[in-house]
Amino acid sequence: MARLIAFLALLCAFPVQVSAERYFVADQAEYAAAAKQAEAGDQIVLANGEWRNFEMVITGEGEAGKPITVTSEEAGKVILTGQSSLRIGGEYIVVSGLVFRDGYSPRGEVISFRRSKKDQAHNSRVTQTVIDSFSKPDRYESDYWVGVYGKNNRFDHNHLVGKTNKGVTFAVRLDSEESRENNHRIDHNYFGPRPVLGSNGGETLRVGTSHYAQFNSNTLVENNVFDRTDGEVEIISSKSGGNIFRGNLFLRSRGTLTLRHGDGNLVERNIFMGHGKDYTGGVRVINRDQIIRDNYMEGMRGTAFSSAIAVMNGVPNSPANRYVEVENAQISRNTVVDSARITLGLGADEERSAVPTKTTFSNNLLSGTDKGTFIQVDADISGVTLSGNRVLAGKLDSALSLIEVAPIELERGENGLLYPVDPELADVGAPRDLQPVTLDQVGVAWYAKPSDDGPFGTSGTVTQVVPGYDTLVTAIAAANAGDVLMLGAGEYIVERTIPLDKPLTIKGAVAEGAEVAVIKFARPSLLELREGADLQLLNLVVDGELAPDSVGNSMIRTTTFPIQSNMQIEFDGVSVRNLTVNKSFNVLTLGKSSLADRVSIRNSAFADISGAVVAAAAETEDYGQYNVEYLDIVESSFANIGGPIANIYRGGRDESTFGPYVNISGNALANVGKAATNGSGAAINLHGVQTAKLSRNALAESAPLRIVHTVGTPKTSVTDNSFAETPPPLLEELIFDGDPRVDMSGNTFDGAPIE
Repeated sequence: MARLIAFLALLCAFPVQVSAERYFVADQAEYAAAAKQAEAGDQIVLANGEWRNFEMVITGEGEAGKPITVTSEEAGKVILTGQSSLRIGGEYIVVSGLVFRDGYSPRGEVISFRRSKKDQAHNSRVTQTVIDSFSKPDRYESDYWVGVYGKNNRFDHNHLVGKTNKGVTFAVRLDSEESRENNHRIDHNYFGPRPVLGSNGGETLRVGTSHYAQFNSNTLVENNVFDRTDGEVEIISSKSGGNIFRGNLFLRSRGTLTLRHGDGNLVERNIFMGHGKDYTGGVRVINRDQIIRDNYMEGMRGTAFSSAIAVMNGVPNSPANRYVEVENAQISRNTVVDSARITLGLGADEERSAVPTKTTFSNNLLSGTDKGTFIQVDADISGVTLSGNRVLAGKLDSALSLIEVAPIELERGENGLLYPVDPELADVGAPRDLQPVTLDQVGVAWYAKPSDDGPFGTSGTVTQVVPGYDTLVTAIAAANAGDVLMLGAGEYIVERTIPLDKPLTIKGAVAEGAEVAVIKFARPSLLELREGADLQLLNLVVDGELAPDSVGNSMIRTTTFPIQSNMQIEFDGVSVRNLTVNKSFNVLTLGKSSLADRVSIRNSAFADISGAVVAAAAETEDYGQYNVEYLDIVESSFANIGGPIANIYRGGRDESTFGPYVNISGNALANVGKAATNGSGAAINLHGVQTAKLSRNALAESAPLRIVHTVGTPKTSVTDNSFAETPPPLLEELIFDGDPRVDMSGNTFDGAPIE
C-alpha cells in the first residue's frame, strides 16, 4: 500500500498530457457550442457547404505552438454567404480555408481581429482565406474587408478581390493603445482587381489613420501582389510611422504607395510594373525620415500625385494629420524606366509652401518617355541633394539644367528587370538580386485569379435573332454573359423595358447594300442597366418614334437601385434617332450610385434628340463622386440635339481620384445644345473633369462649350476645332486664382482664328 501511495504521488508531480480535441461541426449551433469549449491546441472543422448569414466569432486562450484552430473540412469548400462576418479575439487563434462570397458583411468589417473593443486579437493568424466581391449593395456605404487590431497578428496567403463599395480593403487600426507598435505581418496575399470607386475611400491597404498619425504602427507589409488595384490615387496609404513595405509587386495598378502621415517608414525592394496604363505610379513621399531605396519601376504613366516618385511640398508647422514637410528623406538606388514623370516639390501652393529639406536623391537610374517633362520641379529644391543619378532619356525641368541626359545600354536580367550593361554602373539603380514575387506565390492555389479578358464576346456564343415583336426581349433573357446577339435586317419592336444584368453584345449583321437592323421601343426606355451589366451596340439603328411621353425618358438608363459593379458601354456604327416625344429624352443616363469605367461612342450618328446624348451628372452633392471614368466620343455626328452631347459632373475638392477623362474628337455638331430645357446652356458641358481633350470638332449653329475647373491640376485642351455661328467656349475656374488653365490653340470662329 505504501508503494502504491508513493507511485500515485509521483504521478501527481508531473502534468498529465491531455489530447487536443477535434470538433467537426455541421451548422451554426454546433459551431457555437464547440467555440465555447475550445481550448489551446483544439481544432474546429467546418463541414463543406454554404454557411449562410453566419456571424462567426472565435476567441479563447491558445498558446504558442498550440493555437485554437478553425478551419474548413476542405480548403475553399466552406462558403460564407449572405450577411456573414468573422470576428477574432483572444490569443493564438488561427483561421483558414474559408471563402466569403455572394453577400456582404452586416457589420463594418468582413474579418475583424477583435471580438469587441475589450477583446482584441493577439498572436493570431488568418491564412488561406478568400473574400470575393463581398461588397455592400450601395457603393457609397463604407466598410473594411479586413480590420486588424491588437498585436503580433499575421494575415498571409489570402485572396481579396473585387471590392466595389467605399472603404479600405484592408486596414490596420491604431485606435487603442494596445493596437499601436503592433508588429503585425501582412505577407504573400493576393490583392486582386479593385475597380475605380469614383470617390475618396478606395484604398486597398491603409496602415493607421490621420487621427492617430503621430503613433508608430511598426507593421511589416511584405511580398504581396497588388494587381489592378485601381480604387483611388492611394493604393497603399501609410498613415503611421515605423512601417516596412518590402518586396511587394504592383501590377497595372493606378495610384501610388503613399507615405501620407507618420515618420520613419521604409520602402524597399518593391517592383512596380505599369505596363503603360494610365495613372500608374510608384511612391509619394511626405513627412520626415522616410527611406525609399532599391525599388524598381517600369512603364509608369502617372503624373502629379501618381508620379513614379513624387516628393511633396508640405504645410509649414503642419499638424501630423495634414501635410508634414519632407525632411531627411533618403531616396536612393531606385530604377525608374520608361516612365512619364518624377516630381519634386509636388503640390506647391499657398498652403503647401514648406519645401523639402535635408533630403538626398542619389544613385538612381532614371529614364523617361518622349512626352512632356520627365523630371518636373514645382518648388524650391535647394534642400534636396542630387548626386550620382543617371538620367538616360526624357526632358528635364529648367531647374535641373546641370544634370546631363545621356543614354546607356540596358539589358534584362534573369529576373526580367532592366540593368546597365556597363559594370561601372553596378551601384546605380535597383540591385540585381531582386526577385519579383510571382502570382503562384501569393494568395491560395485553389481559387483562380481574375483574367484580363474584357466583358464582350467572351462566351464565344453567337445567337441569330430574327425581326419581330419582342424577339429581342426573348433573346436577351435567354443569353448568357459574354454572348453576342446577331440581328438580321428588319424591324425589332420592343414593347417592354429590357433589364440587363450581364455583359452582352447586340450587333447588326452588315452586308454591303443591304438593309440594317432597326430597333424600335414602345416604353420610356429600351434598356435598364442593372448589377453586372455591360453593353456593346454595333451596326444598329435605334428609333424612338414609338416611345411614350414619360418623365425621365432615356433610351438606356441605369436602375434606380445602387449598382455595385462598374460597367462598360460601347456604341460603334450605331444610329440613334427620333427621341423627341418629350422635352428631355436622353440617349444614355447614368444615375446615382452608378459608375461606368468607360463609355465609348465611335463612328455613330445621332439626330433629333431632345435631351442629352450622355448624361453623367447625377452625383451633385460635391463629395468628389462622379458617374463616368473615361468618355470617348470620336468620329461621330450630332444633329438637332436639344441638350449637350456630354453632360459630365464631378464636384467637390477631393483629390483622391483621377477622373473623369473625356476625349471628344473628330465630330460634327449641328444645332446642338440650344433647347430651353438645357440647364447647362452648352453643347458640351464638363464640370470638374480632370483630363479633357476636345479636338478637330466642327460645331455649327450650336451652343458653346462649357468647361468648369474645380479641384487639382486639370489638363484641358481645346484645339483645332471650328465654330460656325457658335459662341466661343465658356471657361471658368472655381478654385484656382488665375486665368483658365486651358490650352486653346488652332481653333477658328466663322473661319477666323481664335485663342
